[in-house]
Amino acid sequence: MNRKTVIVTGSSRGIGKAIAIKYAKKNYNVVINASKSEEELKQTKKEIEGFQAQCLSFLGDIGEYDNAVSLFEQVKKRFGGADLLINNAGISYIGLFSEMKPDEWDRIIKTNLTSVYNMTSLAIPYMLTNHYGKIVNISSVWGCVGASCEVAYSATKGAVNALTRALARELAPSNIQVNAVACGAIDTQMNQFLTDEEVIALTDEIPAGRLGTCEEVADFVYQLTHKNSYLTGQVINLDGGWK
Repeated sequence: MNRKTVIVTGSSRGIGKAIAIKYAKKNYNVVINASKSEEELKQTKKEIEGFQAQCLSFLGDIGEYDNAVSLFEQVKKRFGGADLLINNAGISYIGLFSEMKPDEWDRIIKTNLTSVYNMTSLAIPYMLTNHYGKIVNISSVWGCVGASCEVAYSATKGAVNALTRALARELAPSNIQVNAVACGAIDTQMNQFLTDEEVIALTDEIPAGRLGTCEEVADFVYQLTHKNSYLTGQVINLDGGWK
C-alpha cells in the first residue's frame, strides 16, 4: 500500500515538529520546512527517519512564492505530490499597533497568511487530480476574538480562519476538506518571553488549569485528517476552555 504524503510547514520545532513526528509514527511520508533553523530542521529530520519514515526537508521562507514552488517541485519529484497539507508556519508580534513599522507588518502578513496562499494554491491541483485531500491551517484563538498588543497577529489568524471557511466550501465537491485549529496557550518557544508570574496568571484564566502541549495539537490535527470526509469548513478551538 502506497504511503500518503504530508507537508508540514514551520516544522523544525514546537507544534510543527510534533505534528510531523505524529505523521511519521503513522507511516506517512513527511515533508518538513523551516525558514532559517537549519540545525533544528536537520535534527527533526533525523528523528522522523528514526520512525522508518521517508522525510524530505526544505530550508526556505515559503512566504516567498518562488521558494514554495521549489518545495513542491522537490515533493513531486520525490513523492509524486502531497495528500495532506498542514499550514503551521507562523510568527508573532507583540507591541502597540501604533508603534508597528510597515516592514514588521509586511513580514507577519507574509509569514502567517501569504505562506498559506502559496502552499495551498500549489497543493490543490494535485489534490484535485486525485479527488482527495486534507488541508489543516494552524490558527489561534486570537483570530477569533482578537488580542490587545497582538493586533497584527490576530488579523493574520482571523484571515486564515476566513480563508478556511471559504475555501472549504469551494473544495468540498472535490472531496478536499479544509479545517483550522485555533490554538489557545500552547507551551512553545513562542511563549518563552512570559515570566513565571505571567504563566501562573495565564493558567489561572484557563479552565483546564494549564497550557496545552504540542503533542496534544498534533494528536488533534491527526484526528481531523484521519478518515473523516464530512467535517470541513470548521475553525475548532483547542484551548482548554479558555476562549
